[in-house]
Amino acid sequence: MQAKLSTWLHKRSTGPVTLAALVIFIVFTALALPTQAAEMARSTHGADSPDTSLLYTPGDLYQMAEAYGPEGRAAYIRIRFTFDLLWPVLYTFFLATSASWLLRRALPASSRLQRLNLVPVLGMLFDYLENICAALVMGRYPAHTPGIDVLAPVFTFLKWIFIGGSFILLLITAILALWRGKERG
Repeated sequence: MQAKLSTWLHKRSTGPVTLAALVIFIVFTALALPTQAAEMARSTHGADSPDTSLLYTPGDLYQMAEAYGPEGRAAYIRIRFTFDLLWPVLYTFFLATSASWLLRRALPASSRLQRLNLVPVLGMLFDYLENICAALVMGRYPAHTPGIDVLAPVFTFLKWIFIGGSFILLLITAILALWRGKERG
């Protein structure tokens, strides 16, 4: 299944598709993210958010839920199942098509490393799992949600590892592609 998804991404990651993904990513990041961040900060009284934290504990998650208050928790849940359904798709579209496009230029087609184009997909998966877990904790607060409250920070950490890793992958493959292009040129 991994090989099929990787191959599918490679086939669809043409120059125009990759460029379109970049433009969508830049426009959305410039226009939608600041508005969304401001709304979230207003709704949650400026308290920390699991989504933007790298490391936090279940206790920290409950402190966030307390600080948000009922209105903030409702806003958090609403945003996770509206805006945050689209945002991971958009950043994954950009990261996966860019990685696929660059990997084809940086490495031989037969290299198993071509499957690194799946790294952004894992970031998206962990983002959705984080959102589900954190929203469950927020929705059930003040009741505790054992197990789920432990998984949320794990999924957040993994999300950031794979998303950050995707950007590092783009940088490395861009350098390799340029180097390989100069060797051929």
